[in-house]
Amino acid sequence: MPRYAFKIEYSGAPFNGWQRQPGQPTVQGAIEDAIRKLEPGFETIAAAGRTDTGVHASGQVAHADLQRDWEPFRLSEALNYHLKPHPVAILEAALVPADWHARFSATERRYLFRLVSRRAPLAHERGLVWQINYLLDLDAMQQAAQILIGKHDFTTFRSTICQAANPVKTLDEARIESAPRPYGTDYMFHFRARSFLHNQIRSFVGSLVQVGAGTWEPAQMQRALDARDRAACGPVCPPQGLYLSHVHYDHDPFTGEHDARR
Repeated sequence: MPRYAFKIEYSGAPFNGWQRQPGQPTVQGAIEDAIRKLEPGFETIAAAGRTDTGVHASGQVAHADLQRDWEPFRLSEALNYHLKPHPVAILEAALVPADWHARFSATERRYLFRLVSRRAPLAHERGLVWQINYLLDLDAMQQAAQILIGKHDFTTFRSTICQAANPVKTLDEARIESAPRPYGTDYMFHFRARSFLHNQIRSFVGSLVQVGAGTWEPAQMQRALDARDRAACGPVCPPQGLYLSHVHYDHDPFTGEHDARR
């Protein structure tokens, strides 16, 4: 039974998150339905991480065990055909060893959060970014973000329904960039770690925006972290600006051949 890895892009807007739920539209459900058009007896696909309702991905990774020996490029093409009209795309498929696992073989995950400061409503990016109507202090946010880097108890910045056994995680990168755009400013929040807690990044961004808006001083981030209390977190930002952008593996199964052959 060959195992295939998939690199996946999707808009989370029409879905109730990644994980399959009875009677609800999910990314996992859409992909599994597409696979069943090719192999009717197929059961389930496993992902590197579960994204919440409204969260997007530009580099999600999943794997599936199939009955048939597929040429990876043809498999990705067939799945993309059957995924229509869902906003889900298989960017690349690859044959992997039977013990390779999309979740457990991953050594790093990267997320991007996109925020736009603009007075006028967004016509083309609605649902793809979080929009605010005021400018942020980039230097202050960068200063506060540095406090989060390293190994910490992140109880303050995780959901009360988080199922992780341990709130201690190591954050390897917290970086913020800004760029002018016509009639506004883009802010890009980059986070990198082996794994994350439930709602950890949206909690980070919500608190960092408090700093950028001047509601918090940068030092308040340290006090919030030290509190180990969910009540010390700033308002959790909405999901529509969040993207799972990359999953790293020591032996990456993806070569980029998919794009080269199109």
